[in-house]
Amino acid sequence: MPLPYRKDLGLLALRAGAGGVLFAHGAQKLFGWFGGHGLEATGEAMEGMGFTPGKQSALAAGLGEAGGGTLLALGLATPAAGAAAAGAMAGAVAVHAPAGFFVTSGGFEYPAFLGYVAAGLGLAGPGRYSLDHATGHCLDRPWVVAAGFTASALAAACVLRRRAAAVRASANLESFDAPATDGDGPAAS
Repeated sequence: MPLPYRKDLGLLALRAGAGGVLFAHGAQKLFGWFGGHGLEATGEAMEGMGFTPGKQSALAAGLGEAGGGTLLALGLATPAAGAAAAGAMAGAVAVHAPAGFFVTSGGFEYPAFLGYVAAGLGLAGPGRYSLDHATGHCLDRPWVVAAGFTASALAAACVLRRRAAAVRASANLESFDAPATDGDGPAAS
């Protein structure tokens, strides 16, 4: 098999695998499929993690993951799909970062890997076996790469900045509500 076709098959395999995982990950949030909790419960959980408003944050994350994953698997609007999925995974990385790198300790290894693969596919392009190729790459142009990754990076930065502020405010509120001590334990009433 000629080398170009092997690369196209490799891109198809990566797109199908990563896109399928991303779709399933997002469908858990959106629909409660595959053992997920659905939009309402995911929204409440995201609110608790500092993503406000929670339900809208869950919807955006779910659409970035499920929508971006579906488009990646199909090879349609590949740059925008990769950028959207990578941006959505940036939020998951932020949540898991305090636990370190490895997933075995609750770290960010898994969402980072999904985000990097999505970004890599968005930058590399879909290959010959894709809807982008079948449509003459009308949604796989350099300007789509630039616009998709710029919009995703700006949106992720704004969301993560708002989350960081919410987490700090919550920590300050908790320390304000904590009982005062005299250095030897809880203060006497």
